[in-house]
Amino acid sequence: MNSRVKPLFLSILMLSLLGCSPATDNKPAGKAAEPASSAPTTGGAPRVGVTLPDFTTLVEQRGSAVVNISTTQMVTQRNAHGGMPGVPDDDPLNEFFKRFMPPQHPRPYQTQSLGSGFIISPDGIILTNAHVVADADEVTVRLSDKRELKAKVLGSDKRTDVAVIRINAENLPTVPLGEPSQLKVGEWVVAIGSPFGFDSSVTAGIVSAKGRSLPDENYVPFLQTDVPINPGNSGGPLFNMRGEVVGINSQIYSRSGGYMGISFAIPIDVAMNVAKQLQQSGKVSRGRIGVQIQPLTQELAQSFGLKSTEGALVSQVEGNGPAAKAGLQAGDVILKFNNQTVKSSNELPLIVANVQPGSKVPLALWRKGKEVNLSITVGEMPSERVASEQPAEPQVAKIQRLGLNVSDLDAQEKAELGLRGGVLVEGAEGEAAKAGIEEGDIILAINAVETPSVAAFNKILAKTSPGTVALLIWRENNTLYIPIRIR
Repeated sequence: MNSRVKPLFLSILMLSLLGCSPATDNKPAGKAAEPASSAPTTGGAPRVGVTLPDFTTLVEQRGSAVVNISTTQMVTQRNAHGGMPGVPDDDPLNEFFKRFMPPQHPRPYQTQSLGSGFIISPDGIILTNAHVVADADEVTVRLSDKRELKAKVLGSDKRTDVAVIRINAENLPTVPLGEPSQLKVGEWVVAIGSPFGFDSSVTAGIVSAKGRSLPDENYVPFLQTDVPINPGNSGGPLFNMRGEVVGINSQIYSRSGGYMGISFAIPIDVAMNVAKQLQQSGKVSRGRIGVQIQPLTQELAQSFGLKSTEGALVSQVEGNGPAAKAGLQAGDVILKFNNQTVKSSNELPLIVANVQPGSKVPLALWRKGKEVNLSITVGEMPSERVASEQPAEPQVAKIQRLGLNVSDLDAQEKAELGLRGGVLVEGAEGEAAKAGIEEGDIILAINAVETPSVAAFNKILAKTSPGTVALLIWRENNTLYIPIRIR
């Protein structure tokens, strides 16, 4: 069975996303940690005492700033062309099922999920994971005093899995923020959250490692811990023993989908940098230089005349990008960027991303047996949609003469399908249904006259006399003509 890294939140329909967190060994909030127990001794030989920390003061002082987050989303399940759900369209067996299972109208249903968060401002600013609130139609926050308040998503960033939400409240308890850089491997840390919806649950463990890089997670130097994390912990705080938040519980590493002793947290300094940008502009600005890189193995290092494997090997340079303009070439090994040593290829994306776009910075690289120093003007990474604005829903028009509900294709749909335009069928009844037009079909033309949009479709139809017309339909990567009678 393959191992997988999973994001962590609790879905009511499917428990599939799981969280994580790191640990530190400092004094608890308000006072030094009290010994909870000591190891017994046997015989007459004394043994070194082993003390365990007391987390009670930390939990009492910080627990009230941890919140439960629940979300709802309306999802429409489509089976527009009939057939057996789950059977691939290109499976010959599906053609058999289509004869007996006609197309179904989309049936909306509601999904729910649970996660955690923590208050960083008395006026209701809350940090959580982006995957906790992703695509949510409604977000509800439950405070420690059991009040439930609607929340607004101020912004989210998928690349770091950080989101900022806000509730309408005042004088709320908050958490102090710590310094993840001061954590030491082996220190105790504490997680508070809502695993499986059980509010204010406390678990503890130690920091297992720092600066972990995960697949497809190039912008977060994760804290690895063994703190028990379960679905619903996502977005909750990871505390050091001073009661300071040092991370946001985010992911676990698991072969089974459940906790297996390896959890990951986003360092709080990384999260706060993202949060500030989201609050100020609704997006996160990151630097880029336009190169593809790969790890420098021992064999590759030797072939390039290097004594160590530190650095990032450039395998490709983007044409006319910042790196190309600066003179970088495939085969260069980037040793330093902006005066920071690049210890591995995993570090470079984060180092570059943290540089303000437009900045001119020094660059040290290894080329053909010697070190070369250049300067490079950092470009800007294209932004994802990070603010809370939702894309506009397509406007559905009813075409009475044909019994059709149609909408325009958006730019992304056109690009994905390779079409210049067309009219998407959202529903068919009456003459259209009798003719065999199905939901999901795309009408390309009426009587060989192209219909790039709903407006054009209506204009052409208005000039068409009653009778039978031929609609050119795009369906499942094929085109066909369907005759239909119009009134």
